[in-house]
Amino acid sequence: MKKLFLALTMMATTFGVFAQEPVVPAAVAPDPNAPTMEFTKDAIDYGTIKQDADGNRVFTFKNTGSTPIVISEAHGSCGCTVPTYPKEPIMPGKTAEIKVHYDTHRVGPFSKSVTVNSNAKNSPVVLKISGTVEAPAVAPSATEPSSIIPTTAPAVTTAATTTPVKAATTTTKKTTTAVKKTTTPVKKTTSTAKKTTTTVKKTTTK
Repeated sequence: MKKLFLALTMMATTFGVFAQEPVVPAAVAPDPNAPTMEFTKDAIDYGTIKQDADGNRVFTFKNTGSTPIVISEAHGSCGCTVPTYPKEPIMPGKTAEIKVHYDTHRVGPFSKSVTVNSNAKNSPVVLKISGTVEAPAVAPSATEPSSIIPTTAPAVTTAATTTPVKAATTTTKKTTTAVKKTTTPVKKTTSTAKKTTTTVKKTTTK
């Protein structure tokens, strides 16, 4: 009886092991008619640009397959990189664009990526952007002192030198007044000459 019970136990254990083995799904054969996204270039270098410069760039691709391409999703590697992709199917032989906007308000070098998922054979496609954003030049402050040496002593000397100039100007005005007074006697002499001429005319008449 014990041997029969032991045999039944071993058979139940064996069936349990086989029942727990995972079922491996059959490999899905690739679709021979699936389209292909053929990009003109998959990386763009912005170079060195100014802060807040135009951060938009465009990746162009062509459907080289025999069926339409449908893009399901595209996302950037961070929030500073935002892609825009066509929502309608791209027919065989047609071209389309993936637009990428980078936030150029951020200063410094950058290297980001955009992942595009679709029904193409070569999906997902990873596009890359890179470059350097320069910080704006900072002008020196006008109130910033150019030297730590005090400049009080030269200021006092300049004020003392300026005072005699005003005194000299006053003297010149007085001299001009004296010249005007000298001119007055000349006018009186002319009046005398006129009176003499009148006397001569009267004598001739007699």
